[in-house]
Amino acid sequence: MDNKRRIVVKVGTNVMTNKDNRILGPVLKSLVRQIATLYEEDILVVLVSSGSAIAGKEILGEIKIEDDSKRRQVYSSVGQPRMMRHYYSIFHDYGMRCAQVLATKRDFSPGIHRENMINCYESLLSEGIIPIANEDDAVSVTMSMFSDNDELASLVAELIGAEKLIILSDTDGLYTGHPEHDDSEKLNKVQIDEDVEKYVQESDKGEGEGRGGMESKIKIAKGTAAKNITTYIANGKREDVILDIMAGKPVGTKFTS
Repeated sequence: MDNKRRIVVKVGTNVMTNKDNRILGPVLKSLVRQIATLYEEDILVVLVSSGSAIAGKEILGEIKIEDDSKRRQVYSSVGQPRMMRHYYSIFHDYGMRCAQVLATKRDFSPGIHRENMINCYESLLSEGIIPIANEDDAVSVTMSMFSDNDELASLVAELIGAEKLIILSDTDGLYTGHPEHDDSEKLNKVQIDEDVEKYVQESDKGEGEGRGGMESKIKIAKGTAAKNITTYIANGKREDVILDIMAGKPVGTKFTS
């Protein structure tokens, strides 16, 4: 194992799409630029990227299949290579290489699957290749799916011994009320034993728009921080958000044990 620092960055569907649910090239480009900057500072990044279902829906439009999980399989199977093509070409522009690592929950079970997963990530990172992880929606069995990509990102962070997990959302962090209300304040730091769940509002999401709400993000952030991996929830559309967090600026909400 090399001694370079490692972080995991998770980018949600709502970060990389506009209000019409179309993939935003500039957002992906900004992400990759920041990862390339960190790479020059000997910080390795694993990117956990959502977006395959939306990318598939963009191409296919409405399909005849009515069953939700089958629809998801079709959209994701079509969208995943499209997402990778976006990433491949942007990383290539920055003189970097990326790889796709699709996982199911089984791959993190102790034993041969987990060992295999560790070998995969360690080998890629040792060659300076940026792993791009996503759930393998095409073959994931519904009952053993990750609750969302936040959970996958947390498992990957633990697997590779990351020092930080950065969960990029479309809000600036966790607030004491609805983010758009004037009397709501952003929480800059949260300890894992603080009851911040009481601040969470319900949100409505359409198909393909991602499964992870703020409640699940807090749960994952606390669980990850409890393993001594400092975790952040921050706004992925904010300029240089990853670099600012790595520079210690008070961006997003920081979860510590």
